[in-house]
Amino acid sequence: MEEQKEQIKDPADTAETSVNKIPVVEEQPPEPVRRKKAGGEEDRFGRKAKIAFEKSSDSEPVEEVISINRITKVTKGGKKLSFSALVVVGDTKGRVGYSLEKAAEVSIAIRKSIASAKKQMINVSLSGSTIPHEIIGRCGGATVLLKPAADGTGVIAAGPVRAVCDGVGIRNILTKCHRSNNPINVVKATMDGLSRLKSGNNLKKA
Repeated sequence: MEEQKEQIKDPADTAETSVNKIPVVEEQPPEPVRRKKAGGEEDRFGRKAKIAFEKSSDSEPVEEVISINRITKVTKGGKKLSFSALVVVGDTKGRVGYSLEKAAEVSIAIRKSIASAKKQMINVSLSGSTIPHEIIGRCGGATVLLKPAADGTGVIAAGPVRAVCDGVGIRNILTKCHRSNNPINVVKATMDGLSRLKSGNNLKKA
């Protein structure tokens, strides 16, 4: 009887041995997906494609709302409320425009100003990332001084002047506003100065 008891094995032990005999297959991580760039080259995880997209986004047009004013017109039937929006639009490649439009709602006034500014864009002469020479722009009671600056200086300007410089694509410039601080006149004075800039060849001829 004792010999028979020794021969009988626990069923749990037999199950463990059968489990141990099953070969274990290690799972391998999936291969990274290779994405194609616009030029046809492949890149792992699309990193270069993302960098190329970020570089192309820098050339998108700049649309900036400078000021929004509320206008109240008193009529026989009562007060009529409307809004005016001053917007600057530029392609950051030497072209910029501005417009001041009115509408019954703010969103409509902004859309009208953007559409009108795109039709009134002018070309500005640049010298690298700055302007070719010093110039003064005037409009009404506002006077804006524009001076070229070395690389790394940045845009030293007030809000309306900075918006115009960003739209043109100027990265280094020194500016100073005198007399009036009216944003409409400041923008017009800045545009007056930029429109009268001359390139290096035109300066030599003059």
